[in-house]
Amino acid sequence: MERRTIHQRNELMIEIKNLYKNYGNVKAVQGIDFSIKGGEIVGFLGSNGAGKSTTLKILSGYLNPTSGQVSIDGLNINNHSHEIKKIIGYLPESNPLYYEMMVYDLLKFTANIRGINSHDFKDSLDKVVERCGLKGVLHKNIGSCSKGYKQRVGLACAMIHDPKILILDEPVTGLDPNQIVEIRELIKNLGKEKLVLMSSHILQEIEATVDRIIIIDKGKIVADGSTKKLIKKNKGNINLHLEITGAKKEDLKKIETTFENVKIENIKKVKKGYSLNISYDEKNDPRTDLFNHIVKSKWGLLEMTPQSENLEDIFRKLTNTNN
Repeated sequence: MERRTIHQRNELMIEIKNLYKNYGNVKAVQGIDFSIKGGEIVGFLGSNGAGKSTTLKILSGYLNPTSGQVSIDGLNINNHSHEIKKIIGYLPESNPLYYEMMVYDLLKFTANIRGINSHDFKDSLDKVVERCGLKGVLHKNIGSCSKGYKQRVGLACAMIHDPKILILDEPVTGLDPNQIVEIRELIKNLGKEKLVLMSSHILQEIEATVDRIIIIDKGKIVADGSTKKLIKKNKGNINLHLEITGAKKEDLKKIETTFENVKIENIKKVKKGYSLNISYDEKNDPRTDLFNHIVKSKWGLLEMTPQSENLEDIFRKLTNTNN
């Protein structure tokens, strides 16, 4: 018989093995495996239709898997879905709210559903109001709140029962830059004491918020690790941006034949000459020889800047966005 253990930061809280989910003939999730420990903030990335939201809905108990094992806090989701829902806070992408209700009334309604009695409700309310910054709108109609405050209300509803695990599907969608920073700091603070699994299409936001990234494509996990590790593992050729004066376009094209393993891209006319990008393998760094070639040719070099790959480059590469 399964037994629950005392939650610790490094305790295994989510474990998925060979998970499948089919919608008729459509295979939304195809045999994925991953595990997450307590105290981690994990970003779950994927293009539209990759299986991202389906996986999150299975974890939160809103969908049943077609096959595979899902264990949360030591409990199998097929046998203990009701108990698991008690320790999960879920904010879906749609953020379903009752706009005609006051913020206070919705939080009380949600607390009642969660079995929080009137005595405990005050403590729970005070905590989420403080954490989510809702004091100024507590007695406003939700429909009259800004998009940022609506997201805060949704988060507060997901947190009212103090769950061990927070699952957030696109929590910063539609927010302005200031609101995004506020929600990011809130999520980072929550991650100090809870497991947070979040998805987002804003890759810079994921990079700034999470400890670890899982990328899913066409229903399969294609990457898992920190941003630094993913970039190192999937690093391709290095790109070098140059701006050169005193050279003709046809002379610049010849650089590709002058140096081995160098590819010239995007030669463009600029005010003082030409800009271009050079792609090369890290093992064959041409910068010293290239500089000497420029000096020997009596050209002027205004810029030579390496272009580092970022999470967006890796994401596009792994999810075949360019194909």
